[in-house]
Amino acid sequence: MSRPLSDQERRKQISIRGIVGAESVAELKRGFNRHLHFTLVKDRNVATPRDYYFALAHTVRDHLVGRWIRTQQYYYEKDPKRIYYLSLEFYMGRTLQNTMINLGLQNACDEAIYQLGLDMEELEEIEEDAGLGNGGLGRLAACFLDSMATLGLAAYGYGIRYEYGIFNQKIRDGWQVEEADDWLRHGNPWEKARPEYMLPVHFYGRVEHTATGAKWVDTQVVLALPYDTPVPGYMNNTVNTMRLWSARAPNDFNLRDFNVGDYIQAVLDRNLAENISRVLYPNDNFFEGKELRLKQEYFVVAATLQDIIRRFKASKFGSTDSVRTVFDSFPDQVAIQLNDTHPAMAIPELMRIFVDIEKLPWNKAWDITKQTFAYTNHTVLPEALERWPVDLVEKLLPRHLQIIYEINQRHLDHIASLFPNDVERLRRMSLIEEGGTKRINMAHLCIVGSHAVNGVAKIHSEIVKTQVFEDFAALEPEKFQNKTNGITPRRWLLLCNPGLAELIAEKIGEDYVRDLSQLTKLHEFVDDDLFIREVAKVKQENKVKFALYLEKEYKVKINPSSMFDVHVKRIHEYKRQLMNCLHIITMYNRIRRDPAKLFVPRTVIIGGRGTPGYHMAKMIIKLINAVAHVVNNDPTVGSKLKVIFLENYRVSLAEKVIPATDLSEQISTAGTEASGTGNMKFMLNGALTIGTMDGANVEMAEEAGEENLFIFGMRVEDVIELDREGYNAQEYYDQLPELKQAVDQIASGFFSPEEPDLFKDVVNMLFHHDRFKVFADYEAYVKCQEKVSKLYLNSKEWTKMVIRNIAAAGKFSSDRTIKEYARDIWHVEPSDLKIPPPNEPRDSAEDKTLNGTAA
Repeated sequence: MSRPLSDQERRKQISIRGIVGAESVAELKRGFNRHLHFTLVKDRNVATPRDYYFALAHTVRDHLVGRWIRTQQYYYEKDPKRIYYLSLEFYMGRTLQNTMINLGLQNACDEAIYQLGLDMEELEEIEEDAGLGNGGLGRLAACFLDSMATLGLAAYGYGIRYEYGIFNQKIRDGWQVEEADDWLRHGNPWEKARPEYMLPVHFYGRVEHTATGAKWVDTQVVLALPYDTPVPGYMNNTVNTMRLWSARAPNDFNLRDFNVGDYIQAVLDRNLAENISRVLYPNDNFFEGKELRLKQEYFVVAATLQDIIRRFKASKFGSTDSVRTVFDSFPDQVAIQLNDTHPAMAIPELMRIFVDIEKLPWNKAWDITKQTFAYTNHTVLPEALERWPVDLVEKLLPRHLQIIYEINQRHLDHIASLFPNDVERLRRMSLIEEGGTKRINMAHLCIVGSHAVNGVAKIHSEIVKTQVFEDFAALEPEKFQNKTNGITPRRWLLLCNPGLAELIAEKIGEDYVRDLSQLTKLHEFVDDDLFIREVAKVKQENKVKFALYLEKEYKVKINPSSMFDVHVKRIHEYKRQLMNCLHIITMYNRIRRDPAKLFVPRTVIIGGRGTPGYHMAKMIIKLINAVAHVVNNDPTVGSKLKVIFLENYRVSLAEKVIPATDLSEQISTAGTEASGTGNMKFMLNGALTIGTMDGANVEMAEEAGEENLFIFGMRVEDVIELDREGYNAQEYYDQLPELKQAVDQIASGFFSPEEPDLFKDVVNMLFHHDRFKVFADYEAYVKCQEKVSKLYLNSKEWTKMVIRNIAAAGKFSSDRTIKEYARDIWHVEPSDLKIPPPNEPRDSAEDKTLNGTAA
């Protein structure tokens, strides 16, 4: 009834998953039965798997709570500088297994559940993903929370508790269909509502200028109700908090006018206020200037800043008063990181609090504000940059518009003093874009209002400095930094790939889980035949397991010895799933042309969501499914080539597919992918990368050696040069017969015989307005794929390259990224202090803070 024995044995071997003691197992069983008894009025014989999941979740949560309280007490007493990570997205996935691993309970829980005659994997599958993010940006925030807790930083994630997360993707007749993600319908055992910290947030109204300053009056109030989720560090007893706000209408909402006849309608209208936290906007790399979205952005910012200031004022440390009333020390006590421009309204909001409420002089308020905020840029695509119409901001947040105008005036006065008569420069650098609809450029607001601005990979940070925000970087070069993204090795190795994690631990010890740079020690084993065989065996086991999953879900027979060629990420033109599709068609045509010729078998797996309103993304999904239908049902192809579109790609599905992957597709046009983090997950899990010199691929090639990745295609300079000359897709089509054949098949209805011109929009785009130049990289991509196939035939050499990649993946831990943010931007030191667990006295903590300063 338990997991397959090999996994069970592996999990017990090594203590990275916790020690199994008879006492701890018995205690967990007692806790489980107690919670099951509370859950069920009925007897255990009628318990459902969901009942068992909740009993286990509550049992594990019991082990968190004492540590959570201890951690927060410790922060209150020591009063370290607090780090606040503000994000409209936290793509957390599932919590149960991650919590068991970070508390060192995984093995004991496995054993307890086994002894109770239950199947742990079955229980883990019941948990809904917390899908409160679109993709990379939201998942990065989740990895950062894990690393901040593991590094002992006093950090808080602040966001929105969306009632409906990223939509569930269904594929019907090859088309994407969206369904609402009602992830809370069975309840969430990991959150705790905190109504005692509920706060008011104001909208609309008008501004009165009085002798004592500006007053924002006649506003509509929405209440922000916080829900706290514990964030455990890895085996250090630190448990930080993610606080997500839910919108509630005040009791007198629409009822203040007692003449209102329609009481029922007034109560129903409470939904209008509560809609603020109803649903996550499913836009990735695209700005849609909707009023509800701006409300969400201000809602999270206004509630969070009130909370931050309450905590700052109430701090007991170094104060005979119980309340701080002076704000000079604010930037020494508070660091706020803006995850993209979505929380940018925090800048004018903090100014409003300082100037209008706390009565600070403007210059002092501005100085404190700038020292407090830092901004992370996540994209260079122009259509993704937030530019809010002035009219909308004036209606919704009239005082904030005035403050933004004042910030802009002072900013432009400063520029004009440095560059007299340079009107064009003033226009380029203004926070307000004139011409047509007046708009606020939120990235400019973030740059002007922050002391640090960072990109998320070396190449991206260079583009930010030299192209996108060139004028700002020329003015304040010291403000611009790079912080290459990372991933947490707890979820993305220990949790999802126990076989590989424990194989590595056997070779180099267990410390690498906290210090991923130790993976370089694996270089010693690149030529070790036994290790090579063991790495290949773990990969094969993962592939067999995933093949069984695919056969169950998709009713397609998968050859587990075929190369698993995987392309999973949001569906977007810049990520070039279309180029992969053209390669699939090319392989298909080659097999049909010469069925007897040796062909390295492949299972091509493509997955990801398309934004609901993004027509081209939906057409790309339909095309991939149409091609898959033809390929998978052609008897001349047989098991040589299979194509699967992975429905509803999400964190929990990534945890299944990534460990089983042989080839990772990272093929964006050079200069478009800010960093990518999927690329790092595949590298850590023993896949080889085929990719362009874009985002973090560049640094992966730097770490592993370019010869250990399959790099192809135009570099950034080539793309710029091609833009200068003018990209002509027709030329490539005319010169490359296999490209022509593939495109003609799409255009003629070969893959859509019932509707021959179904894909005319795709073909038209590829010829006439392909900003991402698919045809220009097609030939290099296909040739590079031939090199991949050739190496795959030599299992030993392939696996040696895999080992070199794993050994070079250490840089890409989010622990390293967070250490860099901490030292270079937040000015705090990570701490390896281990707060004593709840069963030990509180004063037994040893402070081993690096450099001896409290973090």
